[in-house]
Amino acid sequence: LAIIMPDTSPRGAGVQGEDKAYDFGTGAGFYIDATTPVFAPNYQMFTYVAKELPALVEAEFGVSHELRSVFGHSMGGHGALTLAFKEPEAWASVSAFAPICHPTASAWGQKAFQGYLGSAQAAVCAGHDATELMLAKGPFKSLGEILVDQGGADEFLAQGQLRPEDLQRACEAKGQPLLLQTRPGFDHSYYFVSSFVDEHVAFHKRALTKKAAARAAAAQA
Repeated sequence: LAIIMPDTSPRGAGVQGEDKAYDFGTGAGFYIDATTPVFAPNYQMFTYVAKELPALVEAEFGVSHELRSVFGHSMGGHGALTLAFKEPEAWASVSAFAPICHPTASAWGQKAFQGYLGSAQAAVCAGHDATELMLAKGPFKSLGEILVDQGGADEFLAQGQLRPEDLQRACEAKGQPLLLQTRPGFDHSYYFVSSFVDEHVAFHKRALTKKAAARAAAAQA
């Protein structure tokens, strides 16, 4: 099992304004392809994570292009969910820690969309929003159950930045299996992720093993 951990944005691109805030620019590419003139030449994070990086890993290390899962934390959780929902057949499973579940309805998401896409309007950004993608295109049967862990003491949950309840309602409306686990006492930090990451790795291993077995059986039929 190979675990690939990409960066969260370009580094040292020299783009004007990219280092002014922690939640936009350097360190916060939001896993979308920017279209605004300032950011578009460098900030193509969806294409990088969904296309370029998998192709490189598969070419250099002999990893199967048919057996992939995706997970992430916070902004990375948003990225994992939207990658999987946009191309569900490309992924065996998806999970997330404290993801930004409904970015068109959160300040973080609106800031990123305005800066990278030139608009924070839902009509422009819904295709980059896990909750809106679930409502518009779900359910995603090939992904099976989605796993989301959320810290119960997460300060950003209280601020309305994460909105897992919105994703939960969308999954219920579309019949998409979702295991949303609230972890009492845990915040948004590294310690939250490190406490439960083994469960996520095991979750993806099961899904990948199941998909590999199905493909092997189909090849022998």
